[in-house]
This record gives sequence, C-alpha cells and structure tokens, in this order.
Amino acid sequence: PAIHYTMGGIWVDYELQTTIKGLFAIGECNFSDHGANRLGASALMQGLADGYFVLPYTIQNYLADQITVPRFSTDLPEFDEAEKAVQAKIDHLMNIKGKKSVDSIHKELGRVMWEYVGMGRTAEGLKTGLAKLKEIRKEFETELFIPGSKEGMNIELDKAIRLNDFITMGELIAYDALNRNESCGGHFREEYQTEEGEAKRDDENFFYVACWEYQGSDDKAPVLYKEPLVYEAIKVQTRNYKS
Repeated sequence: PAIHYTMGGIWVDYELQTTIKGLFAIGECNFSDHGANRLGASALMQGLADGYFVLPYTIQNYLADQITVPRFSTDLPEFDEAEKAVQAKIDHLMNIKGKKSVDSIHKELGRVMWEYVGMGRTAEGLKTGLAKLKEIRKEFETELFIPGSKEGMNIELDKAIRLNDFITMGELIAYDALNRNESCGGHFREEYQTEEGEAKRDDENFFYVACWEYQGSDDKAPVLYKEPLVYEAIKVQTRNYKS
C-alpha cells in the first residue's frame, strides 16, 4: 500500500517540469491532475495522457534552449564527493556478507507495511510497525547477502540499493501516519471515524503539508516541518463515499 499513499506529491508546472530544471515528472507521481488518493484507472489515464499528449510538446521547449548551454565540467570536488559516497555505500552493502537475500528482507518489509501501515491504521499498530521497521533496518545492515561482485551488472545489488530506500520510505510513512491524528484521503486512522464509518477530518489541527527532515542517523527521529494549506478558488469539503 505504500506507493498508493505517496503518489501525487511532486510539484510540476504546466509543462510537467519539476522545480529541478530538466527533470520532468509524469503519471501518478505528480499532482497536476488528480491529487493524491486516486484509483487505478485514473492513474493509468494520467500516465497515458502525460506520456502521449503532454510531454512530446513540452520537453522540446526545454531542450530547444539546451544547445546554447555549455557542457558541465565533472572535474569538481562535488562530483568526486558524490561518487565516493555512492561507492562507499555499495562497498558497505557488498561487504555485509550475511545470510539473508534481498528478496527475503523485502518480503518481511512488505508484511510489516501491510499489517501495520496499511489501509486501516491505529496508533498502536503504527508504533508496532515502526519498531518492526527498525528491526528490519538492523537486519538489512547485518544479515544482507548480495551474491556476485559490484563490477558489471548485478541485479541483486540494484535491488538492495532500492530496498534501502524502501525501508526509509516505510518509516517515513509510518511516522507521518502516527503524527496525523485524523482520517483524510488515503490516510484512515481507525480511531478517527464517524458513526457511519466515514473519515473524520481535523482541519483545525492538520490542515497542512508535512515535511520530515532526516537527522543524519537512523537512531534519531526525523523533525517535522509544516506548510499550511491555502485554497482560494475551491471550497474545502469532506468526502463521503456514501453520498
């Protein structure tokens, strides 16, 4: 369920370009059309519309100016620092030499996310989930086994790098879900529902976009920053699936 709760979050302009020049976001990862909580059909339609009908006419506007941009030199300390950091991470993963495959740890992560951070969440379940996610993180760092070498194509190494990000994303989702004491959109806290079982929103306390800052260590809780939501052209209403 994690992907469905994180889609629709990337800001894009009318040409589907993000705040990073030259980086475009298409499909359900951006919020240009449908917003965050959407179903499969509408997500598929946005992917098709963006890919077939929008990008062919917008990316060229960006590329047209690039012929005048000089090539960037990679002989800079920032490039060296970034490359060394990536190589150090890869060496670390390859040298763990534990007994568990990437897929086995990935399945454990999936079970925890499904059981404790899934369609219906509770404070107790989210706390349990966070504790289990920390155990999975420790397991990943001590028991991971990647066959082969880092040279050439190594699919297991590629999956391990992605799994490292998935664990981080799982913790982030759980932190935010535990902090948000309301039910809204794709976030349904079972403690916060109406008598009819509908989502019970709390706009007075949670009418904001949350941003969590990593503190440089997995042992430290992230810090929350809030950006208030401001609507000028529409009336904010609570969705009711029964009406």
